[in-house]
Amino acid sequence: MPQSIEPLTVSITPAAPGSLSDLGFSRDDVIGVAITFAFGGALSWLCAQHPTTLPIWAPWEFSWPEYLAAVLGAWWFLRGVARSTSGERPSIWRQISFMLGVVAIYAVVQTRFDYVAQHEFFVNRIQHIFMHHVGPFLIALAWPGGALMRGMPPLMRRFIELPLLRQMISAVQQPVLAGVLFVGLIYLFLIPEVHFQAMIDARLYAIMNWSMIGDGILFWCLVLDPRPSPPARVSFATRLVLPFAVMFPQIALGARIAFGPGGIYPYYEFCGRLFPSISAASDQHIGGIVIWIPAGMMSAAGFMTVLNALRRYEDTLSFDEPEEHDDAKRIVLDSSAWTGRR
Repeated sequence: MPQSIEPLTVSITPAAPGSLSDLGFSRDDVIGVAITFAFGGALSWLCAQHPTTLPIWAPWEFSWPEYLAAVLGAWWFLRGVARSTSGERPSIWRQISFMLGVVAIYAVVQTRFDYVAQHEFFVNRIQHIFMHHVGPFLIALAWPGGALMRGMPPLMRRFIELPLLRQMISAVQQPVLAGVLFVGLIYLFLIPEVHFQAMIDARLYAIMNWSMIGDGILFWCLVLDPRPSPPARVSFATRLVLPFAVMFPQIALGARIAFGPGGIYPYYEFCGRLFPSISAASDQHIGGIVIWIPAGMMSAAGFMTVLNALRRYEDTLSFDEPEEHDDAKRIVLDSSAWTGRR
């Protein structure tokens, strides 16, 4: 049945004044953060001093924000799962989905894959598919908010619950703006002049990658919310429309690049290609197909996931109490018309 968010109840034992708990950190928090920073420091030093001796899964250019986001996010989620009651605990499939999503993003930004993506356009497009579609989709599919909140230090929870931050997220997740941002960022960073600058400027490159990841997570969390509205931000009907609304502009862009004349992205000639057997035109055409087909497949997967959430909700819906949810007040969709269920 659809997942619901129960009131978050995390008991914190009062501590003596001047203790770590006064700052919002328990002893376990401090130990975990210390281990995380120690391992990250060692990895950063190895990447800087001995890059040729590291395996392909090691970072090409170590990034503290990307490393901490992945490691702390996974740690807080697993600790939140351990702290959850049997009714709160995410299913094993949701746990696997979250971890796969984190690994998918980490694998394309903090391994040698990132180096290859900086030297071949089609690999760069694969990288963005994982950052903007596959990884965020898997994270949103896990619906990890409750577990993450239970696993976070109290200080971080208070930051997440700031009204201003929640208002900003709510504004970005307005359906029209969410769809425009989701497609618009792809278009923006594929403008040849913008793409060239983003690839040669480390700061712009980081902004490009972080915007892809952050926007992807926000968009897919909006679409894949398994709950009825409210408490979900939008209705099931809107969630079914959004994946298709963003699919066709991506298909058009991918087709334009795939069938357009070669040489649109001169950066990859400038920096040197890793695969000389793949010409500039072929590299661009393959990249266009990567934008075109996987994006369409992810939108179809999103549509089917929302349709399944609607089906499961209808299975539990009590028509004797239609006032509970907006989706129960009005018959917007009937999944039996799509699935053959009666």
